[in-house]
Amino acid sequence: MTAAAWTSWPSKEALARETRTRSRTVISRLVRTAGLITLMLWGTFTDGPFGPWEIVAGVVGVAGCAAVAVAFFRASLENRLWPSLGLLFLLMLAAFGAQQVGAEVPATVLWCGCAVTALERLPLCAGVPSTAVALIAYALVNTDDWLTTAVTTAGLCLAGYVLRLDAEARGSEQRLLAQERAARVAEAETAALDERSRIAREIHDVLAHSLSAQLVHLEAARLLIEREPAGEFRDEVLQRVVGARSMAREGLAETRQALSALRGEVAPVEDFLRQLVAAEPVEVRVEGERRTLAAEASQTVRRVAQEALTNVRKHAPGASVLIRLEYQPDAVALEVSDSGREGAGGELAVSGSGYGLLGMRERAELLGGSLEAGPGEEGFVVSLRVPA
Repeated sequence: MTAAAWTSWPSKEALARETRTRSRTVISRLVRTAGLITLMLWGTFTDGPFGPWEIVAGVVGVAGCAAVAVAFFRASLENRLWPSLGLLFLLMLAAFGAQQVGAEVPATVLWCGCAVTALERLPLCAGVPSTAVALIAYALVNTDDWLTTAVTTAGLCLAGYVLRLDAEARGSEQRLLAQERAARVAEAETAALDERSRIAREIHDVLAHSLSAQLVHLEAARLLIEREPAGEFRDEVLQRVVGARSMAREGLAETRQALSALRGEVAPVEDFLRQLVAAEPVEVRVEGERRTLAAEASQTVRRVAQEALTNVRKHAPGASVLIRLEYQPDAVALEVSDSGREGAGGELAVSGSGYGLLGMRERAELLGGSLEAGPGEEGFVVSLRVPA
């Protein structure tokens, strides 16, 4: 046996004994604890009769031993050696006191429990001496039948070591199960990423190429129209072509952003917001500790910002706009507010901000978030909050 085996603690999984469901584990512990307390109380009061003060003292003593035992289990679970040894010593001292007052059953339970538990839950360098002390003390006070005492002592040593090996085996099994679950989750995430990459390639091959071709044709049409003599019809057609080209360019940019999101290559939200309003007099404020957001939350924030700015351009052109992005401990919040335009804020409020924000509200609710839109102090305010 190596030196590390003597100085190392049993694994957390072995000490916690959480291989079963939590409810079953709690019930099992309660049953074992109640059984031991009942055994100790029965052993304490079998030789009666006892007076009321003696009964109270016995109950308090058993309850105190139970509390010390619970504290020992917690200290050993946290790998605190000296507190564990101190609590174990208190239990042995209680066993000696019980032996002195004639409560042999509680004393035997404490001696045997300390011997087995020390070997099961402590490092071997501390558990073996502690078990030896407990068993020697047990043998010294039980001198009636030395053969029975010797067999019991050997059996307790074997039981403690077997329980230790069993706990380590269950702990190893639990670690392997956790590793297998993590591997399955990673495999599922990899498969999802591969599928998203495939979808991104399909969208790129169809939609992005189509939009790029439209841009080329619209630019060629614009150049041809500009060569024609000026006139009302020519100017109107040119305006429509330029507008269609602008929409195609914006659609291509948004398609590329969506493709990046599918591939997991999304730029920070604050960078996107600044690029979104680069050519406009819009103030962007970022608060909180910045971090990478999940793809769904990031896309929702981007789409809401785009929809809110579109509504401002449509219903309150020329209004000043403030975009505030706040990273909260368990969520991200976006607020888009404008100064309003006389006669426009009420119109937008009455219209319910259109179907665009309605769709964004549904999208936020699917993520467990919320979206509110309505009149503010000056103009219109759109507030989004999604878990992230």
